[in-house]
Amino acid sequence: MAAMAAPALRKYHLNGPRYTSYPTALQLDDFNPELLKQRCQQADAKPLSLYLHVPFCHSLCYYCGCNKQITRQTHKAQVYLDYLMREITQRYQLFTERSVTQIHFGGGTPTYLSDEQLTRLMAHVRQCFEVTDDAEVSIEIDPRQMTLPRLKHLFELGFNRLSIGVQDFDKKVQKAVNRVQDEEHIVELVRFARELGFASVSLDLIYGLPHQSAASFADSVNKVLKIRPDRLSVFNYAHMPEKFAAQRRIDEQTLPDSAERMAIFSLASELLCAQGYVCIGMDHFALEDDELARAQRHGSLHRNFQGYTTQGDCDLLGLGVSAISQINGLIVQNEKVLKHYYQAMDKKGEALAKGYALTEDDRLRAEVIKQLICHFHLSYAHIEKAFHIQFEAYFAKEIERLKAMMADGLLSMSSTGIQVTDAGRSLIRAICMQFDRYLPQSRQQAFSRII
Repeated sequence: MAAMAAPALRKYHLNGPRYTSYPTALQLDDFNPELLKQRCQQADAKPLSLYLHVPFCHSLCYYCGCNKQITRQTHKAQVYLDYLMREITQRYQLFTERSVTQIHFGGGTPTYLSDEQLTRLMAHVRQCFEVTDDAEVSIEIDPRQMTLPRLKHLFELGFNRLSIGVQDFDKKVQKAVNRVQDEEHIVELVRFARELGFASVSLDLIYGLPHQSAASFADSVNKVLKIRPDRLSVFNYAHMPEKFAAQRRIDEQTLPDSAERMAIFSLASELLCAQGYVCIGMDHFALEDDELARAQRHGSLHRNFQGYTTQGDCDLLGLGVSAISQINGLIVQNEKVLKHYYQAMDKKGEALAKGYALTEDDRLRAEVIKQLICHFHLSYAHIEKAFHIQFEAYFAKEIERLKAMMADGLLSMSSTGIQVTDAGRSLIRAICMQFDRYLPQSRQQAFSRII
């Protein structure tokens, strides 16, 4: 991946969305839950992707910006499980004609739940929803809390995909972010997962953490290459201490600057691609025969609140505190504060807090952004056929703004479309921002730095 000169780096030292949706969650506002019921009745019987949020963690990772609660009081998980199962019972009534082809447990730490609790929850999901035999069932795990017997239990429950949080193998970095973990145990978990028959194992890394450099992060990438996961995420750390109190414990003087962050990602990308991985969107890599890589080659890769996915034809139903759903032109979110989630379930029997109904212009811009952030190129003809517009006329202002990015070597434009260059891939968020009509009115400081 091509490096960028310092002046251009400073020019793109911006805050911006990750575009797991368009519009972003900042546009969500007061919302009538009846509209969700109406849209569900009007929709075709698309398959469903379920997201279940478990907010609890045993310990605090200083970098984390997830919706979470740090507690050793495990009885709180039982209270939450009871409410979550009530929400599942309530929600599935809107989707009785739908099959579920994808389930993802996120958090927090989903494996904060005990084996018995996970067994109970999965049984309830399968009792309510029609889960297909070939459904993708994935879960995020903290290797510090995962034993081999527990891993076997997850497989027996029907989980067939794992996402293991590694972040960095460097002990100095681990100590700085309060996440010290054993490298050999991670290797053993991946080995055993393959032995059990998990269809896919993904490792998560984060760059931009304290004490990281291109050289030190390359050491972690080389260790990953020895493990050779099916997929790998390489996330850009979002340092927002004004928003996330835990991040105030990180010494900002130890964070790599923008130029070093770019160097870290560029070197990591080079190492991975040289060993058979394909760059998927802006922060994922997959082996060439992985479903994500095949979807990108075939032009069917999709992006939603779970990140990159092969199942773009699904509606996404989020369950649990702060969970977000994308259903038939609606984006809706549950209460973000746990006590408010409980209160809403007790008072209204559901936890929806806010939402947004997409306009036709929103759908158009969402498709443009999806094509760019998933495939790094955009065919005008594809958009014109789908939305009955003349692209260069509709987006005249946006194209004019993109000319400056073309001059900086981030993309090329022709009469048929837009192609992002290697240098532009790491700044794809900045390119997508040119098509975001809400960005001038939204609070850009609510978003993380793009580099």
